[in-house]
Amino acid sequence: MAAASQPGGGCRAAVATLPATTEQRELPLPAVGPDDGLLRVEAAGICGTDWEIYLRASRGGGLGPLILGHENVGEVVALGEAARGRWGVEVGDRVAVEEFLPCGTCRLCRAGDYRLCAATDSRGGGPFLRYGSTPLSVAPGLYGGFSQYLYLHPRAILYPVGDLPAELSTLFVPVANGISWVLQRGGLQVGATVVVIGPGQHGLGCVVAARTGGAGSVIVVGTGADASRLAAALELGADHALVAERGGVVERVRELTGGAGADLVVDLAPGEGGTARDAIAMAAKQGTVLLAASKHGKPVADLAYDTVVRKELRLLGVRGHDQRSVVPAIELIRSNRFPLRRLCTHAFGLEQVDQALQVAGARVDREAIHVSVIP
Repeated sequence: MAAASQPGGGCRAAVATLPATTEQRELPLPAVGPDDGLLRVEAAGICGTDWEIYLRASRGGGLGPLILGHENVGEVVALGEAARGRWGVEVGDRVAVEEFLPCGTCRLCRAGDYRLCAATDSRGGGPFLRYGSTPLSVAPGLYGGFSQYLYLHPRAILYPVGDLPAELSTLFVPVANGISWVLQRGGLQVGATVVVIGPGQHGLGCVVAARTGGAGSVIVVGTGADASRLAAALELGADHALVAERGGVVERVRELTGGAGADLVVDLAPGEGGTARDAIAMAAKQGTVLLAASKHGKPVADLAYDTVVRKELRLLGVRGHDQRSVVPAIELIRSNRFPLRRLCTHAFGLEQVDQALQVAGARVDREAIHVSVIP
């Protein structure tokens, strides 16, 4: 028995079909049973993963039509009684929804590392469920935030956001990623020097995490096209913003650290192998290099293996977030400690999804940082 009657009628959604194409469709709303629910989407942030799947080049080629959007915030409008007890929410509550729909029983899930569960891995070899990359052919099809409603699967992971503005709340993903990577996985020490290569939304989330964790110095590296993002990094507390095209980025990091190098380096530059090489070169002895950016399947040539050995570096691949980082991320957003509204640069309606994706992914507006769809 549902805890409240669900909305009548259908649901309008932007369905990604052919490469770089979406079309407006009217889809039926599912019946809500005891274990699931329905969310009225208030805002869905756009991530680089959305752009990759939208293009159907490096990802998503065999998925068929689907609804993109996995940084989702909205209002619970229908809820089964069992789901109500499991999630601890009520109809009318505003929540953020993680993209992961893990099995909950495998070794990784039991250890709290559900982001790696095969049941929610869109790049694995088997069937999966994941918001923003599950095709319409998987009933009930409403698995993306570029839609008026989102199906709350029994395995969904929800977090109350209270009265936080919807666009601001969608930043829970990049801020949680920063907390997970820099603080929890990277083990940032108070007073350490952090370098973030790539000042996109996740890189800026790493800046926030570094400042929260007591970094002594934060250096951000971007390109000439990143002027607005580098300015935002400085507003969030970065000490230095370096432009890669001006050359000598590695040497400049060494100068800024008195020749020692950086204690923690995060590579967040997608598709570019040279940044991984730079990260190793600018890292201090016994430093940590976090590899957080997809290189789109391309190998990183000329990796300085001997340098890794001589410096005793720790190379660590990181991806995603979990409850341990999402909860503090939402509280950090709520605290207003950082001017995070600065990152919310663009918002588009559901009928403007293609434009929104071009702004976020193709960077047709260089001022764009975090772009949201408001269904």
